[in-house]
This record gives sequence, C-alpha cells and structure tokens, in this order.
Amino acid sequence: MKLLFKNALAFICMLMNISAPAQEVLSTQGNTYTNDLIHLDFTIGELVTQTLSDGANEVTQGFHQTNWNLVDQEDFGSNLEIVLFPNPINDELNIHMKVYKNVTYSIYDALGKRVLHSALFTEKTFIDTGHLSAGFYSILLMTGEEKLKTFKLVKVH
Repeated sequence: MKLLFKNALAFICMLMNISAPAQEVLSTQGNTYTNDLIHLDFTIGELVTQTLSDGANEVTQGFHQTNWNLVDQEDFGSNLEIVLFPNPINDELNIHMKVYKNVTYSIYDALGKRVLHSALFTEKTFIDTGHLSAGFYSILLMTGEEKLKTFKLVKVH
C-alpha cells in the first residue's frame, strides 16, 4: 500500500512539473502554496543580484518576481520634467526636478499608509529609504493641493 501511495505521489509530482509556468526562481529556500482563494509564492535568500540574458533566457534582479509588472507613472497633466531613480530602490531614492519650489512628496505603502512626507528643497533631492521594508510603494509629488505626478516604486532588501 505504501509503495502504491509513493508511486502515485511521484506521478502527480511529475504531472505538476509538466504544467508548471515558464518563470522560475533561483533561491536558497522558498515554497508555493495554493488553495481556492489564494496563490502564495515566497523565497528566502538571493543567489542572483543582477540581470543576465543569453538571448533566449533571462535571470532578473535578485528579487522574487512571479510575473512581469512594468513600473509606470501616472501623469496628472503636468509638463514638468521629473527624473526619479533608481527603481527598484535600496537605501536611497533620487528625485531630480528643475522646478522644485513649493513641491512636496509623500511616499505611501501598499496599504495606502503614508510612511514619508517632506518638501523638495533643491533640484536634486535624496530620500533615505533604508528603513523601509521591502515591498511596493508609491510616491506622490504635489504643489499645494495640485497633484503633479505619482510613481510606483519597488523597494528591495
């Protein structure tokens, strides 16, 4: 009976591998859990910390990425030139903006809670993000009550 169970389990595992998605992750530890309500993937540790490609395959920056989400920006009609980098961010976010007077920024976490807020004082502003947890954030740039632009951010490490 045990042998039959082991063989059936091995067969089911082989069938699951045949229908597995194309994206894979290289990590030291992790797992996947799925039920009727949720699909959860997680990894612990990073083996790769840069993007490598051989033309047919690609290994992305060292964070778990189950699918490709382009990080875009929402424009509220402003023609201002705003440069915000790097994205994904580690310990510091840079904002370069020629017209910075009376401009404030607010950074919100994925739940909508404001975690940082301040004003821009120079054309080049450096924001310390080292204390933020890894995850998804958005930064909203405003002048007074007018929304200028919002950017989606990914915080790693």
